[in-house]
Order: sequence, then structure tokens, then C-alpha cells
Amino acid sequence: MASEAAATLAALLTEHKQRSGLSYEQLGRKVHSSRSTVHRYCTGRSVPATFAPVEAIATACGASREELARLYRAWERADLGGATVQDTPGTDPVIRDTDVAVPGRRRPLTKVALVAVLAVVLLAGGAMANPPDRQDPVTAPAVQASMWTNAPRAIEPEFVGVTANSNTGQMPSFGVGSVRLWNTRTRWQNLEPARGRYDWKTLDRLVTGARGAGLPVILTFGGTPSWASPNSPKSVFTDDSRTGPPDDLADWARFVRVVAEQYRGRIGAYELWDLANHQDSFSGSMAVLVEMTRLASRAIKAADPAATVVCPSMGELWDPAAFDKLRQFANLGGYDHCAAAAVKLSPRNDSDPPETMLPLAQEIEKALHEAGVGIRLWSTGSAYDVNRQQPVDADRGARHAVRFFLSGLYAQYRRMYFYNWGSAKIPIVLQPVGGPRTKAANHVERLNQWLRGSRIHSCGQGRAAGLPDHLWQCRFDQGGRNFLIWWTIDRADRIPAAQGTTSVEQLDGTSRPIEPGADVTVTGSPILLRLG
Repeated sequence: MASEAAATLAALLTEHKQRSGLSYEQLGRKVHSSRSTVHRYCTGRSVPATFAPVEAIATACGASREELARLYRAWERADLGGATVQDTPGTDPVIRDTDVAVPGRRRPLTKVALVAVLAVVLLAGGAMANPPDRQDPVTAPAVQASMWTNAPRAIEPEFVGVTANSNTGQMPSFGVGSVRLWNTRTRWQNLEPARGRYDWKTLDRLVTGARGAGLPVILTFGGTPSWASPNSPKSVFTDDSRTGPPDDLADWARFVRVVAEQYRGRIGAYELWDLANHQDSFSGSMAVLVEMTRLASRAIKAADPAATVVCPSMGELWDPAAFDKLRQFANLGGYDHCAAAAVKLSPRNDSDPPETMLPLAQEIEKALHEAGVGIRLWSTGSAYDVNRQQPVDADRGARHAVRFFLSGLYAQYRRMYFYNWGSAKIPIVLQPVGGPRTKAANHVERLNQWLRGSRIHSCGQGRAAGLPDHLWQCRFDQGGRNFLIWWTIDRADRIPAAQGTTSVEQLDGTSRPIEPGADVTVTGSPILLRLG
């Protein structure tokens, strides 16, 4: 029997089918599926493993964007195990176009959730409806992202960053711009296991490794020691660290000062807490977090004036409750004490196109603007459940890893830290510790080479930016020469090269000259166009 969530999905699909007046057979022909498959989805006997079939059926029935968003949420909640029915050849059910699924509850989307889910529907759903880079132009996602043009701004050498998820001291063997230390046994609990007693062995090893690789370091704080907050909840880590603030904030200020003194000139930036708007990471109030931020900022500036103070990171921002904590922190003046703000700007799932995070970036910018905050933004992580997500195939992973950084440039973020380097238990693997680098790592390195020493001028997408439909573009200059980076959202288009293009470079390192007026193939794997 189908779960309630599966029944809700089926009821919504049936509603669209009945409104369209199409039969199961007609719908099957439109979406290139069998009538029995469409019937199973509309009656709740089966739930597809990806959203693409649901989107295809609803689109064929004339569903609006808002309706697609509602369908996506219903599909995401559906119990696949309880609803899926295996087919047996020759045993198709008797299908009547009057069959109606049992309706279930519907939960309305909040404003932020609607923006984020709608982006996933339009981008991820559309892109997955066909094999990568072969998307049907008729069903291509119609996504709009605001174009912008500013005075040229130098891209920070540290922009292409990774979060190291290893305490070995080894570093990436491919070229990136900086490394963030988190989940490296360098939490407060690990560094100060007893009041006034410090253990620098692991952090020394990591900082030495990063400096040997020429990588600037950002150290992320978190994990209150059990001695400093014995009655607060335990964290998700196995080191007995706690989620609450210390009982005495003077312990926190002293700890931060000692670390900054110990690593003066060797650690370039400090992120003052990880995922501070999530109960599993920080269970104190935003008012206390603001005070901790003020104290830590003052301590760092006194101990190492050259270090960058980065406000505690905020994540899961498609959740209205989590987003509200960001607003609280901003309205309480938390960002007044930092040179940069950290958020977990990333796709909801690593299998989703990275561009799905752009609507959320707009909501973050709006919230900060309303609070009177003007600050540089860094993305320092991914979704909280990233370790439980399904693996992404190598080709798609390579495209998405590169476009994570390009989407960050589009959102005008100053640094992007891909999560992560060192682990093989994540959806998009760059390089396990001691293992070979993947295609994704090679492509990230190539992008880092493209961007090194460059300045960004503008980014735009589609007709609103005077570009062909589906084309995404950012414009740069480097050493007196201009270049463009072009890409699509996992579809292939033949597009005339931009005027003045002399050559095209691929992420695999190959390049070829371009004749005036010649077409280039643009896919979900970005290309660089050199301009004369």
C-alpha cells in the first residue's frame, strides 16, 4: 500500500491529468513512456526514483511553475520503498482513465522554501529529464538569474577553496587556492581538552602541511569542550564536545586569543563557528552567539591583526527556521564584528545543478540588506546531510564541482569552499587521502588556473543578458586580455562564438582556434573563450 506521501503525489498527478483531458495512453506518448507506467504514478502504485518523470507528466498536462514546486515537495517526501511496485512483463493492470488516487495532506511552502524548491524543479528536474548534455530544447528549464555588471574586481587567489576532511596533514595534489580545516579533530574540545591545557599536535601537522603546499588556511571553530559546558547537549561528534556556549564566555575569549597567538602569521582566517544556526552544532541563542563573535573578533584582532575574522557560518537556509536565525544574527549586529560572513551556499543535493543555489543567494542578500549589513560573503560548506546523499557519477560530478565555483562567482561571493577534500564517502569525490585525484579534481584545478590573476566584470544568463537562450556567461580580463566562460545547465547547444573569439579551451586542457563566425558547442561542462 502506498504511503500517505506517495498518495499525495499521486493525487496531485491525477488532478493534473484530469484537468488536461489526456488519457493515460496519450500522456505516455507525450512523455515517451508506457501508459501503464503513467497509470502507476497517477494511482500511487509506484514512485519514480527521480523527479524527472513526474515533471515530464505534469509539464505535458500544462502545470505551472508553482504547481511543479508543489509536486517536487510531494515527490521528495514520498516513501519510495513502500510505494514502488515491480513490473512483471505481460501483467499490466487494467487501466481506466477514471482511476483516482487517494488524496493525502498537502503542506504549503513558505516563501524561502518555495524559491529554493522551485529552483530545484526548474533546474534539476528539467536537466535530469534527459541524459546529460542531450536535453530536449522543448522541455529545457526556463531559469532566470539576474545579470550584473560592475567595475572589474580582482578574484581573490584563495577563491577556489576546499574543506579538508583529514587530520593527516596531507593536502590536495591538485591546484586550489586555499584550504579550510573542519572535521579534522581541531575543534575546541580537541585543542583544549582541559581548561588551560592545549594540544597542538594535529593542528600543527595540518598547518605545516598546508604551508608546505602553499595553501592559505582558514580554521573553523566549534565543539565546546565538555568541561566548559558540562550540562549542554552532546554534539554529533565522538569527542564528547557540546553544542551549548561555554558557561563562562571568558573561557571562549581566552581560547580564541591563545590560538590566534599560537598561529599568528600561519593561519590567515578564522571562521568563528560551524553551522551556528543548527541545534546539532550550536544550541545557544543568537544573542549569545553575537557576544561570542564580538569577544572572538576582539581577541583575534589583538593577537593577529592581519588575520581575517569570518562570522559563524549559517546553513540549511532553505529551512525558514534556520533562515530566521541568520536574520536574528544580522539584526542583533553580529556581522558588525567580522570582515566576512560565512553561509552554506550550495545545492540542496550534490546531484542538483549548482545554479539551484542562486535563488537562495538572492534571499540571503536581501535579508542582509534589510538588516543594513554590507559584508563580503564566503560559502564554507554544503547541505548538512551531504554524507547521506547518493554518489554522483564522475562526469556529472566534474561538471557540478566546477559550476559550484562559477555559481559562486555569479552570486558575487568572494570565496567558495567545496566540501570536501580527503573523503571518499561523499557524493562528489575530489580525492581521497592518499588516493588518486578524480576528474572533478582535475577540472577544479583547470578552473583555478583559468581564474588565477583575473578580474571579473559581469555575469548574465539568457535573453535578459542579450545572450542566447540557456547560455550562462561570466566575463573576465587577465593580463590585458579578455575572456568569457560559457556553460549551460546540462544540455548541448551549438552557438555562434562571441565576436572576437580566437580560441576555445576545454576543462580537459585541450584548446583549438576559432574562425570568425564559427559555432561552438556549449554543454554543462564550462568552456573558456579567449578574445582577441
